[in-house]
Amino acid sequence: MLAVSVAAQTSPNALPNVTQIDTPALAKLTKPAGKPLLINFWATWCDPCREEFPELVELDHKYKGKIDFITVSLDDPDEIDRAVPEFLQKMKAEMPAYLLKADDEGEAITMVAPDWQGGLPFTILYGTDGKVEYFRQGKVKLDVLMPTLDRLLGVKMTTK
Repeated sequence: MLAVSVAAQTSPNALPNVTQIDTPALAKLTKPAGKPLLINFWATWCDPCREEFPELVELDHKYKGKIDFITVSLDDPDEIDRAVPEFLQKMKAEMPAYLLKADDEGEAITMVAPDWQGGLPFTILYGTDGKVEYFRQGKVKLDVLMPTLDRLLGVKMTTK
């Protein structure tokens, strides 16, 4: 019987947990904690966000344990228990997921990156020192991001 209850708790049908945050909580999340920190801002209503998400899930698997990777949804807070976790489950996303509810979206955007104009998707990579190493408004460019991650992680590049 114990095995049945454990299986029920880890059911693949359980929706992922999405935590609602405000701008001060986002400020704390954007501070690296000993590893490079990758943050993707997205929304379920954003077609380019939905299109790039499978690549982000693959990126998470490739760098799991080597970097901290979180996603921040800009969906309506009412979607925290519906559309957002349902989409994450469909994508098999395992990275920590947040939903931002900001009183002043402009303040949150400027705090993350002064050059970000608020468009989605938006991806930013902070080095362990908090310095911005990569950012992109629009779909992520893995051919640029992955070598940057490898450099931050001290991975030796091989030449062909």
